[in-house]
Amino acid sequence: MGGLLDIEVLESGYGSTQVLWGSSLSVALNQSVVLLGVNGAGKTTLLKTIVGLLGAWKGRIVFDGKDITSLKPNLRIAGGIGYMSELGILPNLTVEENLELGGYFRAEKDNRKRAEEMFEYFPDLREYRKKMGGSLSGGQRKMLGVAKTLMSSPKLVIMDEPSSGLSPKFVKKVIEVLRLLHEHEKLSMLIAEQNVSFLDFAEKIYILDKGQVTFGGDVEQLKGNDTIRETYFGISH
Repeated sequence: MGGLLDIEVLESGYGSTQVLWGSSLSVALNQSVVLLGVNGAGKTTLLKTIVGLLGAWKGRIVFDGKDITSLKPNLRIAGGIGYMSELGILPNLTVEENLELGGYFRAEKDNRKRAEEMFEYFPDLREYRKKMGGSLSGGQRKMLGVAKTLMSSPKLVIMDEPSSGLSPKFVKKVIEVLRLLHEHEKLSMLIAEQNVSFLDFAEKIYILDKGQVTFGGDVEQLKGNDTIRETYFGISH
């Protein structure tokens, strides 16, 4: 495939329950990719397998030209993958402590500088830097989760449903911030979502259905697919 991240016929699951069935996708350098799927489609399972929180049963994961299929999660993070789970933060830590945790591979001096850069992107967080993460609003916690993930200056940012639990207003704000970060920091992104609002941000889209990638293409190609259009947009001929 030749991308920054290449997933090749990946299979994985929990215990004896298989969730992923030969899924393949690719994220190019500086590309924003949205993995679209309903709840239970296998999006979280795929992301956890990419970052090593779940083992791959079959297939390959290639990142930055290296086969990382059997690599430990901490080495994948140290190698340039940033991962934001649906929760995103540790609520019993302050904003500053969450940011420090996000950059724990970096030197303390570099961490302080990076934290100040994050406060420029997320000014609300500067105001609440001494507050506990759990005391923030849902939108602010999501912003902290994004900032925490970016503290390590990753080559690839992987996010699991950043819109989860947010109002449409905050979803729009999250998309605006991600677009700004994508442009300014030249980030490669893989974002798993069921909210179609994120499609306007996507340069490439994959559809995951019952553990299989059933579509890969751009927004226009997706909207030209009758079945997908009806499923996700409620539009039919």
